[in-house]
Amino acid sequence: MRRLTLALDAMGGDFGPAVTMPAALQALVLYPQLELLLVGNPAAINPLLVKTDSILRKRLTVIPAESVITSDAKPSQAIRASRGTSMRVALELIKDGRAQACVSAGNTGALMGLAKLVLKPLDSIERPALMVVLPHQNQGKTVVLDLGANVACDGSMLAQFAVMGAVMAEQIMGVNNPRVALLNIGEEETKGLEPIQHAAALLREVPSIKYIGYLEANELLTGKTDVLVCDGFVGNVTLKTMEGVIRVFLSLLKSSGECGRQGLLMQWVKRWMKRRLIRQFGQLNPDQYNGACLIGLRGTVIKSHSAANQRAFTAAIEQAMQAVERQIPDRIGARLDAVLPKSD
Repeated sequence: MRRLTLALDAMGGDFGPAVTMPAALQALVLYPQLELLLVGNPAAINPLLVKTDSILRKRLTVIPAESVITSDAKPSQAIRASRGTSMRVALELIKDGRAQACVSAGNTGALMGLAKLVLKPLDSIERPALMVVLPHQNQGKTVVLDLGANVACDGSMLAQFAVMGAVMAEQIMGVNNPRVALLNIGEEETKGLEPIQHAAALLREVPSIKYIGYLEANELLTGKTDVLVCDGFVGNVTLKTMEGVIRVFLSLLKSSGECGRQGLLMQWVKRWMKRRLIRQFGQLNPDQYNGACLIGLRGTVIKSHSAANQRAFTAAIEQAMQAVERQIPDRIGARLDAVLPKSD
């Protein structure tokens, strides 16, 4: 079994080591081939490892970091003062060849900027994009990008995202010739901002991309496309809105009251329907697909939700493992070389 080493920004996110350490230990139990480099303040990390099984402890290494990039820090300032921070040290472990991927729940803007600075983008890529794989109602999955790394995008950037998303759909979901769509305010070709229309024109000219046109946000979970492309502002708002609605829905299902004086048959029917709905929509729980992949880099970086719990952060670690095993950066680079001109 081939060893796989990940670097974890143990201090990132709203809860820091209180979440990242239990998640790290859970991942080690689940995956015997996994080794972890825990980057952060040893005084905050080591007390949480005191009761760790000695066998698991051998697969953990604490890498000291002097400081932490806070979630409210301005990215440009955070990047300038990033030396010695847990986020930057974790990324440098990839650059130095000690780790194969990095997972962080820290400041998204800072992670994007530092990853681009430390690891460098692939040829033909202007800016990396945050990508997530969402389950849809037909028991399949859809690749969605960008989710917040790039607030404003021109048409060529959106086209680059589409190519990268198609590679992810092939490698992660096993879809041959995946369908690619642009998220827009209507399906008519005349609708949308100029960058979206420009991207559509570019994608129509790429024979290796199965471009199917525009889709509206209400079709995000319908399975009508395998890859859905948008700029980071639209993508982030869309994803957060969807996650909020799903959390409220699941919460209402789980907290619904007793059936009162209704007959036994009606009570049984209601309980059966409730269990069925929870099972059906539970796959959409954001905790189960936490971990957005920052693609377009010469290395693997996974961004976890800042408010992730233990279960969600473990899912982000699993995302990193999957990306490394599928050699995602190499495969994206090969596809980009084939279909897009190299960027200056």
